[in-house]
Amino acid sequence: MRNKPTLSNQLKSLEVYLEPAESQRLVSLCGPFDDNLKQIERRLGVEIAYRSNHFKVLGKPQQAQQTIDLLKSLYVETQAVKGQVQDIEPEQVHLTIQEHIKLEDSAQMDHSHDTFIKTKRGVIKPRNPHQSQYVSNVLAHDISFGIGPAGTGKTYLAVACAVDALERQEIRRILLTRPAVEAGEKLGFLPGDLSQKVDPYLRPLYDALFEMLGFERVERLIERNIIEVAPLAYMRGRTLNDAFIILDESQNTTTEQMKMFLTRIGFNSKAVITGDITQVDLPRGVRSGLRHAIDVLGEIDEISFNFFQSSDVVRHPVVASVVEAYEAYEEKHRLEKIRDQAKAKEAKNQEILSDAVQSRGQEQ
Repeated sequence: MRNKPTLSNQLKSLEVYLEPAESQRLVSLCGPFDDNLKQIERRLGVEIAYRSNHFKVLGKPQQAQQTIDLLKSLYVETQAVKGQVQDIEPEQVHLTIQEHIKLEDSAQMDHSHDTFIKTKRGVIKPRNPHQSQYVSNVLAHDISFGIGPAGTGKTYLAVACAVDALERQEIRRILLTRPAVEAGEKLGFLPGDLSQKVDPYLRPLYDALFEMLGFERVERLIERNIIEVAPLAYMRGRTLNDAFIILDESQNTTTEQMKMFLTRIGFNSKAVITGDITQVDLPRGVRSGLRHAIDVLGEIDEISFNFFQSSDVVRHPVVASVVEAYEAYEEKHRLEKIRDQAKAKEAKNQEILSDAVQSRGQEQ
């Protein structure tokens, strides 16, 4: 039995019986030492008490109802597969909380049940409306941009769409590319052939492929050039037909590289460009090709632009807070810079005006 004292008479208490009452499933739901329930309490600001399969939730009305829905959803996930009860991990609890909050806040624009990607390893579902819209746009447009902070699923969902298209034989190959730019540090000479030199930069794409297709199958597809890995600089002069092309970390392309990449796309091909305009590693003074593309291509109907926010992050909750803190800091300094420039301009105008008045006085 796990009980806690009530907080206030203004809060609402809701109850639910999770059926069927199976001890192993209930243990999986609660987690070791009730860690899963504690995580829900912290995130939603509620208190949970339970005895066997009878759960009581105390909190503000909206959060209490969200918690009840969340417990039901997680309990479904504990259903035995091949006789084995599924463990509920803290990461799964976090992602499910994110999904329920998003669906609650934007129920009128919920697409998550309409859009999903099927691979041989399972079904991949978007976890919030922005992800759902992103997947829909990738499927509907030949060129799609996914722009937003790290951890919003841009690259993972792009790879999932590519794998889905390959499995359904809509395309003949998948091509993965990204600019070989170090993140603020010089790595020097890298040993090995071309693939071995580029592999470290493309590790996130490989990880997603291994998860969806399995390590051995990915290796076979690479050997047969059905999956191809190439640095962006090697794309010049090629025309890519019947291909799904993913350009990752596109914020580190130059304007010339972005134009070159977009003009490689041939017949029956699809391209997805992902990036985060707040993490540009180009030399100072070099304009990001992604920023330039947003300005130049924004009015073309055949190209979709999908923007993610810090609230769409599906990693550890602190990642969203980190992103928000950096965004607030950068916005504050941007406004200070604008104010300083305005003051400098005003001082310059005053100086010019003063010189003009003084000059006129001397002439008289």
